[in-house]
Amino acid sequence: MSENLAIVRKRLNRPLTYGEKILYSHLDDPEGQDIERGASYLKLRPDRVACQDATAQMAILQFMSAGMPSVATPTTVHCDHLIEAQIGGDKDLDRAKSINKEVYDFLSSSCAKYNIGFWKPGSGIIHQIVLENYAFPGGLMIGTDSHTPNAGGLGMVAIGVGGADAVDVMANLPWELKAPKYIGVKLTGELSGWTAPKDIILKVAGILTVKGGTGAIVEYHGPGTNSLSCTGMATICNMGAEIGATTSLFPFNDRMYDYLNATKRQHIGDFARKYANELHEDEGCEYDQLIEINLSELEPHINGPFTPDLATPISKFKQAVIDNKWPDELKVGLIGSCTNSSYEDMSRGASIAEDAMAHGIKSKALFTVTPGSEQIRATIERDGQLKTFEDFGGIVLANACGPCIGQWDRKDVKKGEPNSILSSYNRNFTGRNDANPATHSFVTSPDLVVAMSIAGSLSFNPLTDTLKDKDGNDFKLKAPTGDGLPKNGYDPGQDTYQHPPESRDSVEVQVSPSSDRLQILQPFDAWDGKDATDLPILIKAQGKTTTDHISMAGPWLKYRGHLDNISNNMLIGAINAANGEANKVQNFKSGDWDAVPATARQYKKDGIKWVVIGDWNYGEGSSREHAALEPRHLGGLAIITRSFARIHETNLKKQGMLPLTFANPEDYDKINPDDKVDIMCTELAVGKPITMKVHPKDGQSWDCQLNQTFNEGQIEWFKNGSALNTMAKKHNS
Repeated sequence: MSENLAIVRKRLNRPLTYGEKILYSHLDDPEGQDIERGASYLKLRPDRVACQDATAQMAILQFMSAGMPSVATPTTVHCDHLIEAQIGGDKDLDRAKSINKEVYDFLSSSCAKYNIGFWKPGSGIIHQIVLENYAFPGGLMIGTDSHTPNAGGLGMVAIGVGGADAVDVMANLPWELKAPKYIGVKLTGELSGWTAPKDIILKVAGILTVKGGTGAIVEYHGPGTNSLSCTGMATICNMGAEIGATTSLFPFNDRMYDYLNATKRQHIGDFARKYANELHEDEGCEYDQLIEINLSELEPHINGPFTPDLATPISKFKQAVIDNKWPDELKVGLIGSCTNSSYEDMSRGASIAEDAMAHGIKSKALFTVTPGSEQIRATIERDGQLKTFEDFGGIVLANACGPCIGQWDRKDVKKGEPNSILSSYNRNFTGRNDANPATHSFVTSPDLVVAMSIAGSLSFNPLTDTLKDKDGNDFKLKAPTGDGLPKNGYDPGQDTYQHPPESRDSVEVQVSPSSDRLQILQPFDAWDGKDATDLPILIKAQGKTTTDHISMAGPWLKYRGHLDNISNNMLIGAINAANGEANKVQNFKSGDWDAVPATARQYKKDGIKWVVIGDWNYGEGSSREHAALEPRHLGGLAIITRSFARIHETNLKKQGMLPLTFANPEDYDKINPDDKVDIMCTELAVGKPITMKVHPKDGQSWDCQLNQTFNEGQIEWFKNGSALNTMAKKHNS
């Protein structure tokens, strides 16, 4: 890393931010790489890959088709997304193991086969496990979950990506990232009383909004960073995903050293101290935007409802509840999650619960605790905080994502019934936690969740208001106290980690041929070397067509490992220009109107390739690789649009499809949904346009010029049928 950085320093000759140092020290080609903030596409070599169980399925299935015996980059898989919170930790875990058995068996066996670390269901949430075991200062990691930036609390650039990006790195391709801009957040002063690290990101979210961090790394610095615990810094970085930031980051300090030491990684701490001069921003470095926060003056905040950037300080919250007519009764308080389930969070929360119980009262609201990992659960069980929460009236849920991602079988209110809940999670969009659009979900620190659960009211301010004890006397809650790290060290709890075996040759990947949730991928066919003629337009999509329109989530998530089944959602949300309707297109042969996937399947059965015509910024939204796999699987050749969202365009190329754009965007309007087209594939060359011949049902044929952004390597992907076919070919030659 130091060698790479020295090369880039010579080239740029200016002070660097900490984020720049990490990215530039991981460049695939530090000498030749074009480097311009906000413009260049950096080719990078990450140190690690982490996948959660929902996204790992397709990532591993794709990796398998590359024909490599082992992942090229250290990789782990974490089973945390498929466990539904119902009645409590152990029972919910047993139920999930039985419902998802075939998925877990597949992940366990494929991890063993391809040299991947496997964290079994019950081990904890991916981001907490990464912080406890894998994150390190100065490292670069990608993870298939948007809250991967949690590892920024240990000074690591950790970025959430789609499965297709993870596959690239697992299979030894460099990973591409648009060079981010940098937002500096300078912290001065020190937190005290009821104010917690969570309040820093709640405040920042209020300043930057849900879009304000897009395309940027948020870099915290200044004297205030030294007083925060390592896990507190992780909380702040974790929730940075809510402002759209590429990632968030803290400079290496003694708190990180203490945490590395407590998690039995002192050698990494010692190593980091040797290189400490590079593990923070250079003096005089420039940020594209600068925010300053004085921690001594920062108030506790509550954000929401329905969006994580509506930030209200506690002193103004009571009035906001009245003004906005938010339901004042607090139905459920939820603490834990990947954002806030550290030992410090749990011990501070328990100190408030103990204070209440000493006065003879418990939680008025329903109260749940989600430990972030088995290590945290075992440690707070040993040290008594878990018993405190149970005595306080709390239900301890499984070490998993649970209600934070909507895995919550909530029974206390009916759907459509307005109510308020308060959590220490990161996201609170409409219906996210419990699928009830009338639930007003607010996000705050675990401290305020516990305090307000005691009162059972959103109007209660623990800094100023009193409660009644069991005898009817007024008392005020004491400010929370708690240890940043356990005095007696962490208790690892049950061993839930599966090491890849020494000898992996005999391991067989478990996929039942009759499974409806998993399916081994067959390699796509290579290009036949010819132009493609007389192709029908499957659909001319009109207006916004996001990856959600192309491959919906929700109930389809269970088919993430089964390409043929999930392809039944292909383009069902796109609006057909022919009739203004979704999921209704005409088969040119039979004249029948049918669903988009059904029509594509009929064409595929008849050996007919097809194209899609799309509008502006086609494929925006999450980087879902299924949105590119499905059209390829169902026989598509090209997607032709006015413009593409860049990640989707690249994903289509990886699957051996042709993403093409109209040289003249008005040509989109000239094409009729029932036209036939010829695509001159033989013209594909770097920097050259491709001709599309358009044959209307009635009228004159005409030529349309299409642009493309293929480079030499990507043209090979098209010729070989996909990027993975290309890698398999190289591997076998």
